[in-house]
Amino acid sequence: MTSTTPRRAHAQHTQPPGYTDHKADHLARLNKIEGQVRGISRMVTDDRYCIDVLTQITAATRALQEVALGLLDDHVRGCVTNAARTDPAQAEEKYTELSDTLRRALRV
Repeated sequence: MTSTTPRRAHAQHTQPPGYTDHKADHLARLNKIEGQVRGISRMVTDDRYCIDVLTQITAATRALQEVALGLLDDHVRGCVTNAARTDPAQAEEKYTELSDTLRRALRV
């Protein structure tokens, strides 16, 4: 990992993850992406045209980004909102954690 921010240890979580209600949806999408990646590997094995391979990589990348956005939405609506309602110190930790995660994702 080549981040300028140090890795932070996450506190033990006592609540279920924010994505619990959408877990099956996220897993279904991830399984589909897994199949896409295997297909891309076969394309390379079969010496398929570069642009065709790159097109499929772009599609898989976009699909992963959609899963990430769904998880982010679940986290904000669940974990962050619950912390904000119940514990100001924990809420501050969640805000910092969220900000750090977005910074890494956006490479800022």
